[in-house]
Amino acid sequence: MKYIFFCSVVFAFIPIVSHAQSCCAANAKFASFTAEDEFIRSHGIPLPYTGAAAAGTMISFPTQSGGNASAYLVTSKKHPNKVILMFHDFWGLNDYNKASADKLSTDLEVTVCAIDLFDGKVPATRDDASKLAGGISPARANAMIDGAVAYFGKDAHFGTIGWCMGGTWSMQGALRAGKQADACIIYYGMPETDEAKLKDLHAPVFGFFGNKDKWITPKVVTDFQAAMKKAGKQLSVRSYDAGHAFANPSDPNHDSASAEDAYKHTLDFLKRHLRLF
Repeated sequence: MKYIFFCSVVFAFIPIVSHAQSCCAANAKFASFTAEDEFIRSHGIPLPYTGAAAAGTMISFPTQSGGNASAYLVTSKKHPNKVILMFHDFWGLNDYNKASADKLSTDLEVTVCAIDLFDGKVPATRDDASKLAGGISPARANAMIDGAVAYFGKDAHFGTIGWCMGGTWSMQGALRAGKQADACIIYYGMPETDEAKLKDLHAPVFGFFGNKDKWITPKVVTDFQAAMKKAGKQLSVRSYDAGHAFANPSDPNHDSASAEDAYKHTLDFLKRHLRLF
């Protein structure tokens, strides 16, 4: 494993409207993977869920583009204005992702809002998941993020987290939340490397990656580190001797040791930057 940390310089926030195209390059890169048979087959069919029943509730909130978006919400009484915007993986907002939201909320005593990027659809097959993941409209996803930020209001402080496809959207969520974003976690998602877009990033980022990942490769990680350093942004990286989706407990190839270590660092990072101590 390796750990790398870069110091940061904070830039002034540019209004949300300036981000209209910010997600397109990173999202397009990740979306291209969903058409690859090897990528599709690398995602094991989720194991049957045997955990506890969901503790949160589904909510609906308006978007500026028209129509509502939905999310799974777990509310904290201790830190109601400290909110984690969570972005699900290739398999949608299923019971495993809801359980992850429940655990994050319990462990950090914060509110967790898991945005449903698939608009209520939970795929049952790899092909269905591939079509849904590859078919996400950046404009629609941006509207969902903006709607979620507006739902919690100007006094909320946000962290973002996501896995796989959701890791890509976690960073875009941090960009769109602007100065309200205090932390961003990426698990093996396609990071943003465009310096012109990174100048709008307020939140420090922690990325967790697998050295055996054939898509979010070590070169992708190295390029990300270089781009963040050039932009003067704060980035921590932890890489494991593991493949893509190593932290997914529903995957038959789940790497529990790597996942547990990454989660420990995830909690420490979010506690520090959301000032939960």
